Formats: sequence, structure tokens, C-alpha cells
Amino acid sequence: MTVLTTSYRPADQTLPLVEFTVPALLAERAASCASTTALVGTRHGDGLEVRLTWAELQTEAQHVATAIAAVANPGEFVALWAPNVVEWPVIQHGAAMAGVVLVALNPVLRETELRYALEHSGARVLIHADRSRDYDLAEVVDAVRPDFPGLRTISLSERSSWCADVVDRAVIDAAPTDPYLPVMLQYTSGTTGSPKGVLLRHRSVVNVAKLTMEFVGVETGAVTVNPLPMFHTAACVMGTLGPLWLGGTEILIEQFAPEPVLDVLRREQPDVLFNVPAILGALLEAQRGSTETAPRIARVIGGAATLPASMITAVEDVFGAQVTNLFGQTELSPVLTATRGSDSREDQLGTVGHPLPQVDVKIVDPAGGVVPLGEPGEICARGYQQLIEYLGDPVATAGAVDADGFVRTGDEGSMDARGYVTLTGRLKDLIIRGGENIAPAQIESCLLGHPAVLEATVVGLPDDAMGEIVAAVVRVRGDEPVDLREQLVSYATERLSPHKVPARWFVASELPVTPTGKVQKFAVVDQIDGEGLRELR
Repeated sequence: MTVLTTSYRPADQTLPLVEFTVPALLAERAASCASTTALVGTRHGDGLEVRLTWAELQTEAQHVATAIAAVANPGEFVALWAPNVVEWPVIQHGAAMAGVVLVALNPVLRETELRYALEHSGARVLIHADRSRDYDLAEVVDAVRPDFPGLRTISLSERSSWCADVVDRAVIDAAPTDPYLPVMLQYTSGTTGSPKGVLLRHRSVVNVAKLTMEFVGVETGAVTVNPLPMFHTAACVMGTLGPLWLGGTEILIEQFAPEPVLDVLRREQPDVLFNVPAILGALLEAQRGSTETAPRIARVIGGAATLPASMITAVEDVFGAQVTNLFGQTELSPVLTATRGSDSREDQLGTVGHPLPQVDVKIVDPAGGVVPLGEPGEICARGYQQLIEYLGDPVATAGAVDADGFVRTGDEGSMDARGYVTLTGRLKDLIIRGGENIAPAQIESCLLGHPAVLEATVVGLPDDAMGEIVAAVVRVRGDEPVDLREQLVSYATERLSPHKVPARWFVASELPVTPTGKVQKFAVVDQIDGEGLRELR
């Protein structure tokens, strides 16, 4: 292993890159693993289980590609707004085959958030589920449709509109072959509070899936369980294209609940469980209260938030699993580093592992200089997997990439002489709740619309189950209503996605600020920890 002298690690070229588009790789698997089960999931509408082989998945994708090509041109944007139904990865493959860019949308988006995404992306088509849990998506689509006269909306219930009866071979023969073309638009929260559209290319998502699986040693043909939301790269890249590379199986969980997922793990006996810490915590808690034997899992793979050492050891003890801790972000398609089974115990429990092959990594100070080994700084990465751009935002794109072409992650960490990275903090003003990136500024802006709120700040607080939870601190205008908490919860619930609604509420007479008037959020957290603020209950 190369011994470094500064916190800069050039790309390891041991494992090669491949030049596949997503549909080209699907064609390879349909040929080489035709009868292997590729996808297991529940169908939209009736919830029936569907199992598709790789050959069947390719055929389904061809029918989808034919239908999409009839309503959108190559390079245009097609949005998908649905929970983890089996149609999601089928449409993902069909959209890639048709040469359009798939806009992955969170099924809990509220009306204003959906409007923003549709307007920002310029989507020509919106394919949507009718419902997600108890949320009426079709009703929201009906509400926004009049404001987008050029938008074609298609319900998953209208199967013939998104999955043609007859395949058009001209469409299939015209499937993209250039791996540098864009394939997906992912929305991620930024410090401004306005979601940014992260544009990713075929080459990036295919190779991240390939190199991650190979780097951590997942076996060819592995059976995997994917309970992560498909609108995240963790699910639609790692959880979907990972099995595609391996010629394995993706078992897609429509709605995570610990007891049913434990039943799936016992029944299917998978090799891999994809996760975020909140999912692992819920599974551990459910198993502790269960009389059933704990399922055995060869390995669990995940990231999105810091994985406590205590949770790693608990997962090993209860499920017998090897734990792989990933670190990255959407802008990196999404994996940068990973731990491995061959790592030392100290590395497994205390680091986020070693950079994947084919990527340069450096740790820099605020001026952009590479810091000495062991010193904290901003983690930066340069390689095949980085974003094409923030769609329609050249200023943000320029700000995210330095003069040498490195993506500035906004995360703080240190690097040792072997290249292993340890996270030390987060420079970006984001809250990561159960793997969801949440921008405080959006919530603060919302709360300031309430007539009783004079000032508001939102921070993340540590939480064993979710990694972080959202907490709001407000200054009240005039007399404080006796039902202030109820008012604020109701107000936020109507305007924000459920995961963004604060779980804890505090009232302050003053907020700590810098000389320029910016709220010192670290001081706010200190006040909460020191019980210096009054909590609304």
C-alpha cells in the first residue's frame, strides 16, 4: 500500500473502469444471466409480488422505452414520482434505454415542492403513482397540471401509456451508446434551502456500482435486499445497478417497516442488505423484541450518516453480518470511500474506509491548500463519478468544483498515511435524518411565514435511531399563544415533507449571532444541550 506524505491520494488504477451505458449493461446481463431472478417487488395498485428474470426485465424495459420514446425525445427530462414499487426500476431502465434523463422525485413532496422540481427540471413527462402510503399523489398532480400545459402526466395505473404493447425495434436500436451522456437528475438539498438538480452520467453510475461492489468484495450473483427510497442514488445506483453489475438479484422493499423486512430477510436469506443507520437501528430493536430467530446476513452495506461503533458490533452480533460503511454524496454518484472486511478493527469502527479506485482525494484547508496528514479539512474528490453540473445553476456548479477539478464535498475529515479517511464534522449546513439530506434554510423560511414567529433557526440534534433529528428554535412575536407548539406543527406539516417537520421545538428570547448578524448554530446547539432554552411540549 502506498504511504502518503500529505493528505492527497492519487487515484488507484488497480480496478479498471468500464465504458457501458445502463442499457448496454442490461443487455449484457440479459444475455449472460437470462434466467437468473433480477428483480422482486410489489406492483403498483394491487401490491402483488412480481419476480422478473434478467431477460424478462430487459423485455419490460424495451416496452417502457418504446412508450417513453413516443412522448419524449432523447435528452429530454422524464420525471418519476412514486414509492418503491416494482415499476420504479423497470421505468429506470426503460428511460435509460429511451435516452431520456430520469428525474427522480421523492414521493412525499408537497405541492409547492413538486411544482419547483417540475419547473426547474423542465420535465416533459411526469409518470406518477396514484398513492404513496396515505398520500394522494394523483390529487396533487391534478392540482399542478393546469400550470404546466406542456407536461404530459401518466399514472402508473395507465399501463399502456408508459409500457407499450409492442416493442419498437427502432427505439431499441437507437439506445444510447455514449457513456458520457446524462442519465439521471437527482435533487439534493443545499445550504440555500433550494434543492439543486444534480445531473449524473451513465459512466458515473455504472462504474460507481461496479467499483463499490468489487472493492468491498460482494460476490457475483449476490441476492440483495433494498429497503432504501428509490429516488436516492443509494437505492437506484447501489441497490439497483449494483445487482445489475453482479448479475444478482434486487429484492425491493416498497415500504420499510422492521418486522416485515425481518421476515423478508429470514425467507429470502440474502447475501446483502443495503441500509442507512436508521434502518439498522429499527431492525436491531425489532429483533430484540422478537421471539423469531434472527436472520443471518452475509453483509450489510450502507452509509448516509455516521454509523456508530456500537451499532456495527450489534449488527455483527445479532445478524452475523460483515458491516461495510460507505461515505459519499449524490454529487459523487454517490460513493467515495468504503470499509472492507480485511480492514483492521480500528478502521472498521472508526473510519469511513479507503477511497474507491480511480478517484483522486485530498483534504484541504479553507484556502484550498492540502493539509498535513491527520489534520482535519474539507474532503475533496476528482474522478469519473463526479456530477456533470447542477442543472441550470452555473454559479453553484463553479462553487462546487475547485480550480483543479475537485468536487468540494462540504464534509470535514482527515486522512492517514494509508489514505483512510475519518470524518470529523460537516461543513455544509445540512441535517441528515435517517439518510435524508435536509436544508435548514427551507424550514426556517417556512416557519417565518407563521404570524407568531419573529425569528427562526433550525439545527440538527444527535439521535440514536435517525442519526439526527430536526429541531427548531423560534423567537415569538408578541404574546406567546398557549398552543404554540400545536400551531407550529400544523403549519409546518401543511407546507413541508414529513421528514422536514421539526421533532423538537424551543423558544428563545434572543438568538446568538455573529457581528454580521448570522445565527451561530453551534451556540444554539450548546444552549439546547445546556438546557438554556425552553422546550415546547
